[in-house]
Amino acid sequence: MGWRTVVVTQHAKLSLSMRSLVVQTRDGSTVIPLDDVEVLLIETTQAVLTTALLAEMAERQIAVIYTSRNGQPVGEARSLTPSVRTVAKLREQINWPSERIETAWTKIVYSKIKSQQQVLEFCRLDTSHLSTQLDKLELNDPTNREAVAARYYFQELFGKHFSRSNEEALNAALNYGYSILLSLTNCRITASGYLTQIGIHHGSSENSYNLGSDLMEPFRPVYDQWVSQQKFNELTPDVKFMLVDLLNVVIKFNGKEELLRNAIGVHVSNCLRYLSGEQDEIRIEVELPSEVSSRAINGTV
Repeated sequence: MGWRTVVVTQHAKLSLSMRSLVVQTRDGSTVIPLDDVEVLLIETTQAVLTTALLAEMAERQIAVIYTSRNGQPVGEARSLTPSVRTVAKLREQINWPSERIETAWTKIVYSKIKSQQQVLEFCRLDTSHLSTQLDKLELNDPTNREAVAARYYFQELFGKHFSRSNEEALNAALNYGYSILLSLTNCRITASGYLTQIGIHHGSSENSYNLGSDLMEPFRPVYDQWVSQQKFNELTPDVKFMLVDLLNVVIKFNGKEELLRNAIGVHVSNCLRYLSGEQDEIRIEVELPSEVSSRAINGTV
């Protein structure tokens, strides 16, 4: 599995040569070994990719994310037939026991709200309402404490008039970051041989990534924390680069320091193994960084 996030921001041709990604621009050529690449983000509609490159990246389970003219991620290219997928595994997913599904979702919601509490504590804001929601959380969250907590959390973090439906720079940044997080989560699910369409809570027929939308939840606050500490009026390339680079921020997951990108992989694997009965317990403990990352992206073209 690679470790680099490569972002293409200008007119370019991307091709395959000797198991490497070759990016040709008006400024010259850049060669990057595919063994190093985990995510390729196409930040322009002026890039051309060869089918040979796409096929090789699909086989290697490298996430290829592309954006629309407004700069927001709108899709991804993934392998349709990972080698680990079998009919038995798909039947297993369809028949995951309801009690395990309910337990997994409850733990995901609990972990997400706990992470939201950490963000508010980091910002020295009131967390008592979130504590109340945690106390009211029941198995499978039938009273939707997740949504109640989120509504309060965002208004406490960004102001009483803030709404996730507003068209503003803050929401654009959050949506951008969440899209990157979702794409990497989807890649981890697909690489394990499961379908992203079949979720444990999200179940929209129009959402191809229901399971990814479920499993990514505990890590959303990493992006909330970063965005809350920034001042910007538009989603500039620099802001986008930092949101992508948050995959390399160090967090604590289940008591161990991990890069966010690695923690996502461990988390997805643990959840899938629990749902499939390969392990009897599931632990989801996220500890956010004590300071906001200011690192630069590790591969920009």
